[in-house]
Amino acid sequence: MRSKTSMSHLGPAQRAAGVPAGAGVVGAKKGAAATVKAGAKRTALGGVVGNGVKGEEVMDNKPLKAGAVAKSTETRQPLASRQNNGQATRPIAPVPHRAKAPVAMDQTMATLLSEDDASEMDLDVLSHGPAHAQGKREVASAMQMQVGPEDGSSVGEVSDEEEEEEEEEEDDDDWLRMSEEDMVRNDIELADVKSRFEDEVDMFDTTMVAEYAEDIFKHMEELELSVMPNPRYMDFQTEIEWTMRTTLIDWLLQVHMRYHMLPETLWIAVNLVDRFLSVRVVSLVKLQLVGVTAMFIAAKYEEILAPSVEEFVYMTENGYTKDEILKGERIILQTLDFTVSSYCSPYSWVRRISKADDYDIQTRTLSKFLMEVTLLDHRFLRCKPSMVAAVGMYLARKMLNGTWDDAFVFYSNFTEAQLVPGASLLCERLVEHDFETVYVYKKYANKKFLRASQFARDWALTHAASAW
Repeated sequence: MRSKTSMSHLGPAQRAAGVPAGAGVVGAKKGAAATVKAGAKRTALGGVVGNGVKGEEVMDNKPLKAGAVAKSTETRQPLASRQNNGQATRPIAPVPHRAKAPVAMDQTMATLLSEDDASEMDLDVLSHGPAHAQGKREVASAMQMQVGPEDGSSVGEVSDEEEEEEEEEEDDDDWLRMSEEDMVRNDIELADVKSRFEDEVDMFDTTMVAEYAEDIFKHMEELELSVMPNPRYMDFQTEIEWTMRTTLIDWLLQVHMRYHMLPETLWIAVNLVDRFLSVRVVSLVKLQLVGVTAMFIAAKYEEILAPSVEEFVYMTENGYTKDEILKGERIILQTLDFTVSSYCSPYSWVRRISKADDYDIQTRTLSKFLMEVTLLDHRFLRCKPSMVAAVGMYLARKMLNGTWDDAFVFYSNFTEAQLVPGASLLCERLVEHDFETVYVYKKYANKKFLRASQFARDWALTHAASAW
């Protein structure tokens, strides 16, 4: 039996505190242990061990299958690393791994993130955006009214024609544009479906709040229009391009997955980035600062236990300081007038559309992958979140040999003719030769997500050309 240390030689205060003899030596040993553990951060969140994501449904391990025909799973080699994409330099820092110390930045990255450039956000009020272009057009129109055209035609007619030409030029990339006949046909189809489709409402299911659902989604339809970014904001950016945005979003996907954040956090962060870049000019060296600050804001808004600002500094491999992220937070929120809660991610709409197929797990998992692919494609900035959800569900049904019946039209408010162009753009992205190198493909190639990315890419390579 181990003998108990006597406390008779201690004073009353020491006996009351329960301090044994040799406490100084023990304290020194504890101090040494604390020094060893000084590098461990976020003990409240736990170490990063797996790739689990909060907020996802518990999924079985059966692979996706098209209809009733089972699809054999082929043995695949590990995906290629990100360094094999052929890019000479990368303006976005890679995600640091928790198991080892942060890797020192290369010489190119250190040059971009110099102290002189990192002193502030380097953000200017938009001087080349739509408002400035509109002012230029007004000045030019006033000058034409004063001088007059050389051919003697009416000034008003010339200005109207020029405005029409400008509008046509602006709408060249608008793949959502439909003819008046198609719009009338879609409206008639929607009205017909809503008139004869009966929604089965379970009044005892309190989670679906059936008595308020119609009003809630009507309000969400109004809100999503107020938080749409400018789909052509890259026209007035001086240093960044769409490919740099794609690299930034790919990095945010890695950060989001590494720290087990909710799915809505990612969508809010991307929306904040696009809306901010729609009204402010940002330099290349500050693009990652905008991205990490947007994720910081979204995490504080959506997460129960959000990562600290020190964690976000670590995410950038100390490329930015704590003060720079906090200053960037103030600039972004003031620029966007603190409008964060008005954005509703496509996940909210998917939950409603999934009622049409009784919340089929394979369709939902595949649609979530397809929706995240749209984040990398700037052409989908024209889409409302409700349409992104509808496009993802429609293409997932198409891949699984399903149909877009009246139930899906009723719950999504989109007909098949409206969703085909978006599905075609997604298939174009899936068949690109370097698509397997992006992180969203690697994420959904995991068995936990039913290897949805592998199934979707194989289907696109085989059937996309003849699907429509």
